[in-house]
Amino acid sequence: MLTLFKNARIYAPQYIGVKDVLTGGKSILAIKDHITSPTDVDVTVVDCTGLSLVPGLIDSHIHITGGGGEGGPASRMPEVQLSMLLDGGVTTCIGCLGTDGFTRTVDSVLMKVKTLRAQGISAWMYTGAYQVPPPTVTGDLMKDIALIEEIIGVGEVAISDHRSSVPSMGELARIAAQARVAGMIGGKAGIVNAHMGDAQDPFRPIHDVIENTELGYKQFLPTHCNRNAYIFEDAKEYGKKGYVDITTSSYPYYADEEIKPSVALKELLKSGVPLAHITFTSDGCGSLPGFDPMTGKLIKIEMGLPDSILREIKEAVLEDGLPLEQVLQVATSNPADILSLRGKGYIREGYDADLLLLDDEFKIIHLMAMGRMMT
Repeated sequence: MLTLFKNARIYAPQYIGVKDVLTGGKSILAIKDHITSPTDVDVTVVDCTGLSLVPGLIDSHIHITGGGGEGGPASRMPEVQLSMLLDGGVTTCIGCLGTDGFTRTVDSVLMKVKTLRAQGISAWMYTGAYQVPPPTVTGDLMKDIALIEEIIGVGEVAISDHRSSVPSMGELARIAAQARVAGMIGGKAGIVNAHMGDAQDPFRPIHDVIENTELGYKQFLPTHCNRNAYIFEDAKEYGKKGYVDITTSSYPYYADEEIKPSVALKELLKSGVPLAHITFTSDGCGSLPGFDPMTGKLIKIEMGLPDSILREIKEAVLEDGLPLEQVLQVATSNPADILSLRGKGYIREGYDADLLLLDDEFKIIHLMAMGRMMT
């Protein structure tokens, strides 16, 4: 089946004008000012006049098998459903374990990745969890990354958090070094997705690794960098050297504590953080707990949703006045480049046909994943 998108405003994610896009199989076949519909084969023609065609969103931090449990068994979050991803415009996701890396398993995340692939979207995962040493499939972090096609790195390893294993500098450095070498051998990003907690000077564990080893800042992808005012202030400097991931789903649940993601993007850019260093992720199906600062007891808990990324993209454009071609990069080309997701994140000939057709209010008109029209 061929699909021809006619007269669309193309954000690839950079704006390249009003063009036609032809897809066939799983790929983008052609992008031209005008493409004549073939007459001797079946073609679905989609009139895109007045609409924007953008790359499908990449959610590179999502708890696809559910997360949480900090409030006991009843606080365990459910696994993600395909419909939740499609509703948020997500055509590619990266699954991970979080707090609970011992009653939930890396094996179950791997099987969920396979499920989502069978359902028609693209999915990869991190091995490991909050805990150090990280839980794995094969019993060896390096073998997981090098040998298992779906595994691209390790995470989310918790640092600067009361729920972490409090890894030493040597332990964190060893995890990063192993991930790096395994990534080189396996042709993967080999990155460490680091959960950032509420401790003061939260990036210190990463700084210590960089200062005492040959590893670089881009070996790490720290997430939740908008979780409070002081980590965000540190992120304005950290982001000039390394990557900064902004969690979208915890706002507005924690509006009195968190920096709104659309505002965070604007402030990071204003502070001189390169756009290519910034990503948005949902933390979908993960728990969003609140703890009493005096007693450490859980006092509230919410669940993240994948559609929060598209919401914050919309508000960054319509409310914060940022250009769409810039905002899109934080959930398309940036994660594709950082995580070495070949064929993803761009509208280019030969790339995977992961496409969103949006109106001016960011309503999803159509979603195509791997060349298949899903909505």
